Amino acid sequence: MMSTGQFEIEARTPFAESIIWQLNRNFYQEQGISAWSDHVVPHQMTSNSKVGKTYAELIFAFLKDLAEKGKTTEMVYILELGAGHGRLAFHILNHLQKLLDSTQEQLPAFCYVLSDIVEDNLNFFQNHPQFQPFFQKGILEVAYFDASGSNNLHLRNTQKTISQGDLHQPLLAIANYFFDSIPPELFFIQNKTLSNCSVSIHSPTDPEEKSTTTLIQEMELSYYKSVVNTPVFGDTLMNEIIEDYRNTLPETFLFFPARSIQCLHQLKALSSSGLVLLSMDKGFHELHNLNNKKEPDLITHGSFSLWVNYHALGKYCEKQGGKALFPSFSNFHLEIGCLMFLADSETYLHTDAAYQQFVNNFGPDDFNSIKQLAYFNASRLKLAELIALIRLSSYDSTFFIKLMPQLRLVAQAISFNERKRLAQTLDQVWEMYFYIQEDFDLAYEIGGMLYDLGFYTEALQYFQYSIDLFGRKEDIYYNQALCYYQLRQDQLFHKTLAEAKIAFPSYEPFHNLDKLDMS
Repeated sequence: MMSTGQFEIEARTPFAESIIWQLNRNFYQEQGISAWSDHVVPHQMTSNSKVGKTYAELIFAFLKDLAEKGKTTEMVYILELGAGHGRLAFHILNHLQKLLDSTQEQLPAFCYVLSDIVEDNLNFFQNHPQFQPFFQKGILEVAYFDASGSNNLHLRNTQKTISQGDLHQPLLAIANYFFDSIPPELFFIQNKTLSNCSVSIHSPTDPEEKSTTTLIQEMELSYYKSVVNTPVFGDTLMNEIIEDYRNTLPETFLFFPARSIQCLHQLKALSSSGLVLLSMDKGFHELHNLNNKKEPDLITHGSFSLWVNYHALGKYCEKQGGKALFPSFSNFHLEIGCLMFLADSETYLHTDAAYQQFVNNFGPDDFNSIKQLAYFNASRLKLAELIALIRLSSYDSTFFIKLMPQLRLVAQAISFNERKRLAQTLDQVWEMYFYIQEDFDLAYEIGGMLYDLGFYTEALQYFQYSIDLFGRKEDIYYNQALCYYQLRQDQLFHKTLAEAKIAFPSYEPFHNLDKLDMS
């Protein structure tokens, strides 16, 4: 313990080697899926249906480029790094399947691989009912992959191991909300002098008595600088990039993604044909945004994350003869990059065109601004406007839930055609919903809306979805009985009511159903 009354967690240690990264890893190991289902770690901005559709369009275009090159006989592996809750993969696979169903082109077969370092998450993927159709088709796999050390992929369902050089199609990797948790080197640049940064960590109270989450939230970091001589790394290209930074950035703290680059090396080595990386995260790809950065603050949300130096990743790709695609126009929330570590990257014209259309012209970052506008003005929106926004979100369930109170309000006075259109929208939202053990019962809410719209048979289907996920509840019985009453299915009405009274004998509203006029 320090004389100041603070407890020392770690003495001066190079930033990338600090214990904070092990704490972050411990958090995800301890929390598993609950890190997201309990709303501790935010994921909606990077794992929604709009993002999934964007990735699907880029993957579809990449498959078309391979087909035009005559590369259709071998499997294309799509590896999602740090898949976490699996929701993004579900969105991508749904949207990609629709795109594939819409074409008669002979495209190469693909296999999507969900990877993570948390065994509970991998088990969650393998046992999830909504993933089973993809497993059965042979287009989904599960594998352990650690960015810090894995040099092969062991596919758990087919018991196949992919080692260095085994793949002859380029590997397509998805690093979504991933690089912000990979330890970067931290430097300080001033007057063309490069300093390495170390960190010490303290806690105001005894860290032995704290959970990992509390420790991450309360720990205090102190930074120290020490001048380093160049070259810094054993990699010539990384040294060139850091040297450019030293000569061009006047004064700044700088994250350098050396371990992320090493991870890309490991991935690239799996294929004799190269690597394509699709990545989305908070960060910067333009040089001017790297200047005047202060001592980094950890962005805490149960775990913590940092901004990503996409500029360095892009430069490394280009120095290897590849092509880096980043937004040409302003982006306010998140970066989406496409890095093609390919010898003939300039010839992937469909991929380039898809990036321009679905990211550069209008993409998920733009839609994040639209979402904020929609939330602020929700109480003024009419049915047609609400449905248009939901369609623009690619029927994202989380976005829909935010707009649901206003939808319920405007649906009280709409025409039959409008009711039918809303019912179709509800079906599309459910099709894009992936359950990650949240408390919110979307199926029940959709069932209730369909009941209010007069679609009683459809409402019954959603009440059954609710039972499948959450089990029997008093209000589910009650609403099922009301649906049977409206449909004049008297036998089912009485049967459901009798079962309800046995299951929940103290639920008073059941007695109100006895008073309904069955004639």
